[in-house]
Amino acid sequence: MMETDDKLIKEFFGQHREEIPDNGFSRRVMRQLPDRRSRWSGLWTGFVGLIAILIFVRLDGLQAMVASLRDALVAIVQSGANNFDPRTLILVVVVLGFFGVRKVYSLI
Repeated sequence: MMETDDKLIKEFFGQHREEIPDNGFSRRVMRQLPDRRSRWSGLWTGFVGLIAILIFVRLDGLQAMVASLRDALVAIVQSGANNFDPRTLILVVVVLGFFGVRKVYSLI
């Protein structure tokens, strides 16, 4: 029953389709709409970024990062890694830093 009704409605409107002249109305309306999304998006991104920086500073984020790296190096040395190459650790830090910066810029 529903499919028959849908077919009848589509057929009716397909036969009685009428184009309404726009005369530039849509373009004028779109030009007059405020660009609220980008303004609020920028404010929100700035606010959240500021909060993140404040939390990072308040919780001594840099000191925590250095301590974590130091603990990782100590664990590697204590585990008996005889052929540890510090360039590998540097490479890992650079790659992770690159992806972190890329993610931050994609959010802006």
